[in-house]
Amino acid sequence: MKKIYLTVVGFSMLCRISTHAQTRRDTISTKPLNSSTQSSKQDSTQYNPRKLKLDEVNFVTSYYSQTGNHSAVTGGIGTESVTDIANGLDLNFVWTNNHQNKNTLAVGLGFDYHTAASQAYVSKTGASSPTGTRLYPSLDWTVENAKSGNTFGIGTYYSTEYNYNSLGADLHFSVKTDHKNGEFSAKLQGYFDNVTLIYPSEFVPASTTVVNNGRNGDGGHRDNFGTSPRKTYSAAFGYSQIINSRLQVAVLADVVGQNGFLSLPFHRVYFSNGKDTIERLPSSRFKLPVGFRANYFVGDNIIIRSYYRYYADNWGIRANTANLEVAYKVSPFFSISPFYRYYQQSAARFFAPYEGNSPTQTFFTSNYEYAKFTSQFFGVGFRVAPPTGVFGWQGLHELEIRYGHYSQNTDLVSNVISLNLGFK
Repeated sequence: MKKIYLTVVGFSMLCRISTHAQTRRDTISTKPLNSSTQSSKQDSTQYNPRKLKLDEVNFVTSYYSQTGNHSAVTGGIGTESVTDIANGLDLNFVWTNNHQNKNTLAVGLGFDYHTAASQAYVSKTGASSPTGTRLYPSLDWTVENAKSGNTFGIGTYYSTEYNYNSLGADLHFSVKTDHKNGEFSAKLQGYFDNVTLIYPSEFVPASTTVVNNGRNGDGGHRDNFGTSPRKTYSAAFGYSQIINSRLQVAVLADVVGQNGFLSLPFHRVYFSNGKDTIERLPSSRFKLPVGFRANYFVGDNIIIRSYYRYYADNWGIRANTANLEVAYKVSPFFSISPFYRYYQQSAARFFAPYEGNSPTQTFFTSNYEYAKFTSQFFGVGFRVAPPTGVFGWQGLHELEIRYGHYSQNTDLVSNVISLNLGFK
């Protein structure tokens, strides 16, 4: 169920980020031309287009585990124990057209399997299934102009799990400055979701059809839950600039709007009078995160990557994120990257802990995703990329392992380890 382990995806994605050092490759031949062959009929910029080929394959797998005692399913108390195994495969196909513009087709497929102990208590008896799966394919096509370096692309995404289906699309482009030391980028996205209205067993509407075939683990399978739509639109903008040979900076800003059914009916809320109901959130949300990133090259062996983001939304949440990573190249082919992230947020206006909400409120939740808290996330990554291939296998050009430990002052603790294999 999506919201139960939404943070799993976020933590896994953070640990999947590659820490590659930035390099440039000269792809233009420097072989001199014989003077007798230099004629008006021959133009060195006129090459034959290159056919479609599989340029790179990346496989990422990660394992995530979590413990805590503030489950939203049971009203802000109870186990938050979660495990998640996430797997992703990306295939990058490349070809050039008659104008020598580079075309990249990225095909992705992800599959997750999770267990969430609190998910079992969607049924009052604790007999609902605590496991679930998610499948999420993606497709992206990008064209890079050979002369200017500008890019344009479109992408599409799909994600499906037991109670959630999402279809997304994006339009993205980048424009370089005249000397290619700066770049402006933009990405417009839209997600169109359908949420299955799964209620706690004691709140299942009387109109819901129940067939006693035992498929949901509590003696019955509710066929007619019904669904509700949710739409998310976002625009992400960024400008990056090479200040000098050592320093690169970027300014980032997003505008995000959501509307539709933003609650999850299997999240319980217990009021101050002891009565309970299901979570109720506003039907719209506006988010505005802005950030700054700076990468500094300390000699040839050390890269310092820093990042700061400020976040605000119209639900009352304000948050600050600071991240620091130091990539140290032990040898030309082996690097180690310790990292640290600090996060702090205020609570949403309608959040309260177990039995803390008032029954007179219009909106209410006990989901600690909207609580006031601070968190720390730290770990280390190891990357190996020898020219002869990892373990002597020429096709495997990169291997990276990352480990991260996360803790909140709400007693939520998690660990994640990921493996990234890059094939050429």
